[in-house]
Amino acid sequence: MKTTAAHEGAFGHIGVDPSQRYQRREQTIMLVLMLPAILVVFTLLVVPMGWLFWQSLYAEGGFSLEHYRRIFSEGIYWNTFALTFRISFIVTLLALLMGYPVAYAASILPQRWAMLVLALVILPFWTSVLVRAYAWLILLQRSGVVNQTLMASGITDAPLPLVHNELGTIIATVHILLPFMVLPLYATMQKIPYDLMQAGASLGGSPLHVFLRVFLPLSMSGVLAGMTLVFVLCLGFYITPELMGGGRTVMASMLVSRNIQLYSDWGAASAVSVVLLVCVLAIFYVVGRLISLEKILGAK
Repeated sequence: MKTTAAHEGAFGHIGVDPSQRYQRREQTIMLVLMLPAILVVFTLLVVPMGWLFWQSLYAEGGFSLEHYRRIFSEGIYWNTFALTFRISFIVTLLALLMGYPVAYAASILPQRWAMLVLALVILPFWTSVLVRAYAWLILLQRSGVVNQTLMASGITDAPLPLVHNELGTIIATVHILLPFMVLPLYATMQKIPYDLMQAGASLGGSPLHVFLRVFLPLSMSGVLAGMTLVFVLCLGFYITPELMGGGRTVMASMLVSRNIQLYSDWGAASAVSVVLLVCVLAIFYVVGRLISLEKILGAK
């Protein structure tokens, strides 16, 4: 009996031990396979972020919070961040107002026409952001197509100031960021069962009532995802505000550039970047409390 029990214990131990060894070996293999990706992320993301944070705390040969004190005490920084958030909010709102009908039309059209609409939305991605910004600069300048058309039609008597100001920056930025609003909206809308709309109509609801009570609430995850993407991208926009603003519309990204190019002050530029990064992370955290991060990034 003792021998049998000993054999059973031995076989039981042998039966468990190989699976544990196999699991550890599988975990080791997975770690080895992931190691190149981990090294790339560490080299291209963690190290630069650590260097950026260190530079923001380094001034005059040692540790200092001077750069952050200047950000929170000097008016130029407050005005720049206020302008950045105001433009980002306006761009996000306009992109939503323009992108929602496009995404809604694509979601209810037949598949062939829906693909055509999405192709037209994605088509600008084939052109550089710099080229699109210069195109808007040409269109909106005093002798551009827009002003010439307005004066020829008698709407205006003189060219309107549409460039080198906040208005021109908003127009060009909305055009460039509009696809980032349409795509998450469409991804959410196409998953809404059309049977729900038919059920609402069969119960006596008008098309507008069914849309407001059924379709719109179900599409809110796409709305939040699109608004988050557009807002965050607009916060760090550089090329378009630089060209369309003409040096008068100074956003946070331009402030970073000027601190480096004009004053060679890497500490001040790093502090502005860190504050902007914290704002972005805070936005993701707040929105993440409402919808999952996967929906924000992919509207799944």
